[in-house]
Amino acid sequence: MKSPVEKLREARDLSDGELRELIESGAYDDELRKSADEVRREHYGDKVYLRGLIEFTNYCKNNCYYCGIRAANTGADRYRLSKEQILDCCKEGYALGYRTFVLQGGEDPYYTDDRICDIVRTIRADYPDCAITLSIGEKPRESYQRYFDAGANRYLLRHETANPEHYAKLHPGSMSSENRKRCLWDLKEIGYQVGSGFMVGSPYQTTDDLIADLRFLQELQPDMIGIGPYITHRSTPFADMPSGSAELTLRMLSILRLMFPYALLPATTALGTITPTGRELGLQAGGNVVMPNLSPTTVRKKYDLYENKICTGEESAQCRNCLEMRVKSAGYQVVTDRGDVKRS
Repeated sequence: MKSPVEKLREARDLSDGELRELIESGAYDDELRKSADEVRREHYGDKVYLRGLIEFTNYCKNNCYYCGIRAANTGADRYRLSKEQILDCCKEGYALGYRTFVLQGGEDPYYTDDRICDIVRTIRADYPDCAITLSIGEKPRESYQRYFDAGANRYLLRHETANPEHYAKLHPGSMSSENRKRCLWDLKEIGYQVGSGFMVGSPYQTTDDLIADLRFLQELQPDMIGIGPYITHRSTPFADMPSGSAELTLRMLSILRLMFPYALLPATTALGTITPTGRELGLQAGGNVVMPNLSPTTVRKKYDLYENKICTGEESAQCRNCLEMRVKSAGYQVVTDRGDVKRS
């Protein structure tokens, strides 16, 4: 009789009951991790792709209950990078071998569509061989189209949780799961390489919620799937809630690799924050992307979505070298490559 891991690897799907068993039991973890690593090597070899992360604003109009840069956090030390500072980050990153730049920020009204398009057009003109990824939240379809026409070709927007009732427990009434999903479908239809994902161990999350996340991703078929453990921040309504676990995050990462063999899966900073070898373990569990920070060191600690975030003090070159050694120690190699998705 085949184990759930064998069935998942062959069929890329399981019944809800079988998924529940896999998610809730640690009995299959070793087999799960081994199979996930084999599948990622079948599709991507031992390559690990770098994404140069530029966290360009920590202003946000939203009040998500789990987030340290939520609008209601009056204790946050706010900042915005100028276009020139962003371009300096790209220049440094390109010299270090990055061929993807990820512009990430809160939903900051200061950065109008005109400003975003101007920044994107300039990066596209200066670095035509690079991928430009935006991660700036929920926007009207027309805005997404403008960014795409300006030269952006990837967009990251975690759905956070696919269950509308759970979504409502994590966000204020002004936000909805329906709109979040609408954004993702708009991005996909426009032609972006789309990234989605969810938090593992977020407040009130159940196994049913995690199964719903997997089912939604099966519908969306995103190019990138980013997951990480929920980590508590003291300046949020969830200050007393426990953080998620590395164990469950790694288990879900391996499940995702078997369900979506083609996907680009980051070993996230959050995973490295919750356990010292988290990123290495994430790669061994099926991940094939890491996202080192290119932001100026003066602002890194200010982009505190969660507490005790790692790599806030390192220079970009130090961060690059450190990651390369960590990746090598885990059994993989960093490559200078855009790292486009391989669906075939």
